[in-house]
Amino acid sequence: MKGPPGAGRTSGPSVGERRRAGRGQDVRNRRAVDAGLLESVRETMMADAGAVTPSRVAAAVQATGKLLGTAGSLAAAERISAELNGLGPLQELTRDPATTDIFVNAPDSVWVDRGQGIERTPLVFDGEAQLRALACRLVAAGGRRLDDGSPCVDVRLAGGYRVHAVLPPVSTAGTLLSIRIRREKVFTMSELGAAGLFGPRLQIVLEKIVEHRLSFLISGATGSGKTTLLSTLLGLCSPEERLVLIEDASELNPVHPHVVSLESRHGNLEGGGEVDLGELVRQALRMRPDRLVVGECRGAEVRELLTAMNTGHSGGGGTIHANTATAVPARLTALGALAGLGPDAVRLQASSALDVVIHVERTPRGREVACVGIIGDGPDGLIVVPGLQMAAGVPGPAWPALAARLGLDPADLP
Repeated sequence: MKGPPGAGRTSGPSVGERRRAGRGQDVRNRRAVDAGLLESVRETMMADAGAVTPSRVAAAVQATGKLLGTAGSLAAAERISAELNGLGPLQELTRDPATTDIFVNAPDSVWVDRGQGIERTPLVFDGEAQLRALACRLVAAGGRRLDDGSPCVDVRLAGGYRVHAVLPPVSTAGTLLSIRIRREKVFTMSELGAAGLFGPRLQIVLEKIVEHRLSFLISGATGSGKTTLLSTLLGLCSPEERLVLIEDASELNPVHPHVVSLESRHGNLEGGGEVDLGELVRQALRMRPDRLVVGECRGAEVRELLTAMNTGHSGGGGTIHANTATAVPARLTALGALAGLGPDAVRLQASSALDVVIHVERTPRGREVACVGIIGDGPDGLIVVPGLQMAAGVPGPAWPALAARLGLDPADLP
């Protein structure tokens, strides 16, 4: 006769529970071994002043005498290289070429952007101490300091990483990391079109903007594809032209035979050695540029962008954060106020310096060029009049004027 449910069972764990516990213990053991191995290799590497290279790390792993096997040794060397000289646990996320951003909100909250929106990953840190140590090491590798006296830092690292870190108590939830990945590959216009950024007809308009040397701003939100599009458009410039790029943090890498890049420099701990965008614009004018490009405007550097584009060098470009193309004038005015420029000064400079605004957006379908408009001086101040509005699928009121400036027949596009 069968006994009641549960009869005959001991009070100990079941076979499944013991297996799960065993697997958990194996993971803890591997972590312990990895931590000990990491410390041993770190001591070996720090004993020599040479660069931390993969070959040196592999040799140091082998020298520990641990029996890891060929695959295990390679995996250990790769992980330790990332811990000593890379992004640590985050390094594996960079293997996907579609990854453009990595966000760490907490030790157990790591997110990536692969172009289709932000996705959570299963990756976790051991704790806040490990996350903070990584943030401090990355910032130190960029020549800056991250501590209570400097809790918010932005640096650029070798390998194309732009790292922004925030420490408590500025961050109420713990250490925050935001990493933008600059891919060395620059897309062609055909590749951007195939990815859905624009259609064939709009591609013709964008190419004509560069060909006819119209000065333009690419507007949009963070991560909308402004820098990607700007790099590609600059690659369309004539090979005989000399491009001088001025950036706060170097991100542009157009495929062009004659590119000169200038990057601003922060001051040292004593405040000396700073080279700002204004100084870079002055230096660029002595370098006989054919086109001047100011990579990004987030603050008072709008003065330098407008100055650069008002020096007689047509065909320049830049990027700016704005909600829509028609909101760019208000954005320029607000940023101009930070630089001590009044609305009239911004209006006069911008209407003289700029011809076109290209607005890009992130949509459920991906990144898209939403609008191309003409910037000019209206009765009530600076305005942007849409020439092409992709969302509406029809030309805007400025299309005839834009088409005329580009040498197109207004009837060529719907």
